[in-house]
Amino acid sequence: MAKTLTSVRTAGGGVRTRHATLTNNTFAGGRWNAEVQQLELAIAQMTRTRPVTNECRISFFELAGDPDLHVNVTQASRTVPVIGWSGPAAIEGGFVHNRRFRDERAVLGRIRDVMFAARVSSL
Repeated sequence: MAKTLTSVRTAGGGVRTRHATLTNNTFAGGRWNAEVQQLELAIAQMTRTRPVTNECRISFFELAGDPDLHVNVTQASRTVPVIGWSGPAAIEGGFVHNRRFRDERAVLGRIRDVMFAARVSSL
């Protein structure tokens, strides 16, 4: 039977983060737990020094049998596409970019690229 372990935090500055581990009975889960906690702290610090002008939700999630960290960044307003990310795709509640990571060293910088991406001006 599958289960989901989820934590939600407000990073401040118009950013909310969420981490979910989607598991089944054979998966201990949480390979990325420590890294996600560090990312949440770093995102909170980043938004204190550079406020986000496009409200965003950052979702981190893991899938059983998949070593990658999956990240969705959903923003209220549409932004330009960001290299290395899929999207933006229109969804209920905003526009989402998504990406998978295997190397934790690249995650924060890539999330920052999306958080501060230029908005698409409406015509």
